[in-house]
Amino acid sequence: MHRRIFLCYARNMKIIPHGAALEVTGSCHEIQVDIDGVTKKILLDCGLFQGHRQESAVKNAEFAFEPSEIDAMILSHAHADHVGRVPVLSKKGFEAKIFCTYATKDLAEVMLQDSGFINEKDEEFFCKYLAKSMMECEGPLYTQEDATECMRHFVGQNYKEWFDVIPGIRAMFLDAGHIIGAAMVVLEIMENGTKRMIGFTGDLGRNMLPIIRDPADMPEVEVLICESTYGNREHEDIATAKHALKDVIIRTAKRGGKVLIPAFSLERTQEIVYDLHVLWDAKDIPAIPIVIDSPLATRVTEVFMKHPECYDKDMYENFLAKAHNPFQFSLVRYTQSTEESKELNGTPGPMIIMAGSGMCEAGRIRHHLKNEIEDDRNTILAVGYMAENTLGRSIIDSDVTEVKIFDKIYQKKAETVYINAYSGHADMSDLDNLVCSTKGVKKVILVHGEETQMLPFAERIRHVCKDIEVIMPERDQEIEV
Repeated sequence: MHRRIFLCYARNMKIIPHGAALEVTGSCHEIQVDIDGVTKKILLDCGLFQGHRQESAVKNAEFAFEPSEIDAMILSHAHADHVGRVPVLSKKGFEAKIFCTYATKDLAEVMLQDSGFINEKDEEFFCKYLAKSMMECEGPLYTQEDATECMRHFVGQNYKEWFDVIPGIRAMFLDAGHIIGAAMVVLEIMENGTKRMIGFTGDLGRNMLPIIRDPADMPEVEVLICESTYGNREHEDIATAKHALKDVIIRTAKRGGKVLIPAFSLERTQEIVYDLHVLWDAKDIPAIPIVIDSPLATRVTEVFMKHPECYDKDMYENFLAKAHNPFQFSLVRYTQSTEESKELNGTPGPMIIMAGSGMCEAGRIRHHLKNEIEDDRNTILAVGYMAENTLGRSIIDSDVTEVKIFDKIYQKKAETVYINAYSGHADMSDLDNLVCSTKGVKKVILVHGEETQMLPFAERIRHVCKDIEVIMPERDQEIEV
């Protein structure tokens, strides 16, 4: 009796960006491969679109593919623009596994629960107060219950270990250096007995960021799907961030004002608290209250403490080796209730208030901005990327003198400061180094960037690496591999 051996081979691969194509948000990339004559479909990320509210609502509610036909998903990290549409995907029939690092799995549960809560509350607010506006009330995108239900798909994996995605395809996670748990993805696909290697940066981070390890090297790959958020911009040296933060706090405190920091509850809030702790230990900032007005940030911080496998050397030496909690010290208070948040409006400065969301498109920061943006004693301190058509971008734009918050116009009288040294994204030098140092690359697909950042990046690649084909796809464009 002869035993038959079935080998799984893939052919006619396609990569289809369904989001973050000539834009920054909505990361979602489909890889189609034929295995034994059957088309298999893998997703890389499934994130929320952000920007114009009505346009984003439409894009977030629908998919250009059939969710029930997806055979697996690989998640790079737990930011909303990479994971935020998973509950919608699940609601519409997705039944496969979602592979991610263990830290990302824990963070995704927290982030999606919070997103479901915000969706419910925002729907209540818009239906009650903005019934005559352009926004229609058709129910929240997804609920907290939907967020809980979709977590059954998540499967945790270690860094630097191969795992099977589906027969014929395996993957490995590498440190991305972006946020805790974030990973670059390496895919190994067998095609006609030959290995085909595809790399996906997710959101590539930077060297020397606090708390987490630096980005790993990308191994040899044939195709590189590469983010380009800062494809034509250099960041300030990360070493300057604490000094700039100190100057803003001292200057605003002397005016008796409040420093409002819109910050992503995941990673950026923890980085700022870490640096505030270092500054306070050195007595470089005055003893003013620091309020983290974000229940989400509190829960995320708890997850941080559960995953020391992601920490860098400095985190161990400066805090953990001394049994110190880097995210808690005498000036810091974490709020929970809405009442605590509202009380801050009537509390005089000086004070530091940090709240989400990072692009000012949701969460408690909008309420604080509404109450404080017209007071010239205050400072609005941006510490992260602000996508086009977001409230955050309007606030940091020096040419904009007034902004709309909750359908009302406010004059921008508070000082506005942007410290881009805190960016968790690679800048143009980091991206150039990644592409040039990765061996075997024949095709680079640029995603997760605005066209003004992508075009110069693409031209630099073509100039330096003449054998590499560079593609800047539109949404839903099919790319033959």
